[in-house]
Amino acid sequence: MSQIKFLFFLALCAAFLGGCVTNPVTGKSDFSLVSAQEEVAMGQKQYRPSQQQQGGRYVTDPNLNAYINRVGQKLAAVSDRVHLPYEFVVLNSDVPNAWALPGGKVAINRGLLVKLQDESQLAAVLGHEIVHAAARHGAQQMSQGMLMNVGVQAVGIASRNSGYGALANAGAGLGAQAWTAQYSQGNELESDKYGMQYMVRAGYEPEGAVELQKVFVTMSESRQSSSLDTFFASHPPSQARVLANQRMAASMPHGVRNKAPFQRAIAQLKRDQPAYQAYQEGRKALKDKNYSLALNKANSAIKKQSNETLFWQLKGIVLAQQNKNSEAFKAFNKAVAANPEYFSPLLYRGLLGRELKKNRQAEQDLIASYKLLPTQAASYYIGDLALARGDRHTAKNYFARTARGGGKLGQKAQARLNNL
Repeated sequence: MSQIKFLFFLALCAAFLGGCVTNPVTGKSDFSLVSAQEEVAMGQKQYRPSQQQQGGRYVTDPNLNAYINRVGQKLAAVSDRVHLPYEFVVLNSDVPNAWALPGGKVAINRGLLVKLQDESQLAAVLGHEIVHAAARHGAQQMSQGMLMNVGVQAVGIASRNSGYGALANAGAGLGAQAWTAQYSQGNELESDKYGMQYMVRAGYEPEGAVELQKVFVTMSESRQSSSLDTFFASHPPSQARVLANQRMAASMPHGVRNKAPFQRAIAQLKRDQPAYQAYQEGRKALKDKNYSLALNKANSAIKKQSNETLFWQLKGIVLAQQNKNSEAFKAFNKAVAANPEYFSPLLYRGLLGRELKKNRQAEQDLIASYKLLPTQAASYYIGDLALARGDRHTAKNYFARTARGGGKLGQKAQARLNNL
């Protein structure tokens, strides 16, 4: 028992000796083991992969991204960390969500934009996310995770010979998760409060933040999709948050709503909503293996909006399932042309190109996809194609990467590595 206490004591001493910093937003002393430079570097490194995992950038209407960035930069200019390299981007996802990475990298989904009515509500979203970056919430969370890992390791070492090691490690891990979840809720309340202050500094109507929380509460009560679970886990809506925002707004000066500029900015999104609805219905039909209906819905979406990569990708997947590979390849060509900076259609075209013996283009597509977002599928088949042309060194490299991911494909890659 004394060994456990000693190890915890060492862990806590090491953390707190270098971990107390002043929160740039609140002015209070916070715990952080991550420097400002490391924070910015991590956000920059993760920004593109995070976008790729959530639909990629919305490119059908480039003017919308420019508008969102203007509003975001206006709010960032009145934040408590004006010199962060802020970026704001719209993601091509139906899920109503927004998030911020350390260092000022912010994203908002088109699925949330269509739920908003004016620029003050948009400012409430972006101001909230800017506070997460300005107040170093991400760095605090990472630091807390680092400290908890030290504690978990300490318990594991001390109990390794006691017969209770596995149970002790499991218990410590659960405790860390519970504390982190509570801490995250504290970050959310802090972001509500100071985000409203940023709104007012930038000249916006603070009532927009009240209305935004009401939107989230309504979404939470009526949600039918599990895709919203992650959003509400990190942005828990409640009537208490609505009331807190109402109390703050009552003491703040009124500002602009800018409804007309906002509605003009999202006009294309709203016109395309029937197309995205058809796309979602097509995805469901594909999941149900109703390929005829899925193809019909994909074509319907394309007829309404022919410049959306997701619609062409869905059509290509359905045609491939129907063994219409030549037609599917043409659909993937359209998908790539619509957004060449999105990994998914490049991956699908690469996999199908390999089936069609277009090995050179297939390898190029898979490598391009892998650079945008490293996936096991791309890694494995890059290795496979490299081996087919006699490049054993490249094949080993990519099979090793695949093997590290585990699962069935990882096992398959390991077997090929063993043969090599």
